[in-house]
Amino acid sequence: MHARWLTLPLLALAAATSSWAADCPALLQGSLPELRGKEQIDLCQRFAGKPLVVINTASYCGFAPQFEGLEATYKDYREQGLEMLGVPSNDFKQEDADSDKTAKVCYANYGVTFTMTKAQPVRGKDAIPLFVELARQSSAPKWNFYKYVVDRKGKVIGNFSSLTKPDDPAFRAAIDKAIASQP
Repeated sequence: MHARWLTLPLLALAAATSSWAADCPALLQGSLPELRGKEQIDLCQRFAGKPLVVINTASYCGFAPQFEGLEATYKDYREQGLEMLGVPSNDFKQEDADSDKTAKVCYANYGVTFTMTKAQPVRGKDAIPLFVELARQSSAPKWNFYKYVVDRKGKVIGNFSSLTKPDDPAFRAAIDKAIASQP
């Protein structure tokens, strides 16, 4: 009899957990280490149901000044629910191995307030699951500051090269479309 009392709550918890996981799109399965601090960013908990821009970044890339435009874009749209996730990567040999130096570039030099992770592989066989799914839905990043616009259901609705500036009308139109999407 006692086993039943334990089994029922565990079954309910398992059902709730699997339901939550089913509601989380493949793109957002998993977690990543935050750039500043020791916490993990649960991608589903933080971003599910929200329009999202994902950018692979690099501190020593010639496109690093785009941080300013990305921050301005984030500020322009965050009250409409837009989230932004910067993922530093050394895949193109332009990121520091020291996360503190990366954080200084992002936060002190460019005033970034959107979510940033510690450096991660974003291409090839070592790519993290987020970028594997971004590539599956569109294409792998061809260089640093490749931008993905994702709708509220976790579907890529636009991907943009490093040459696309954050104030580009097509990039902004994709963000508007992501914000207008239904969860």
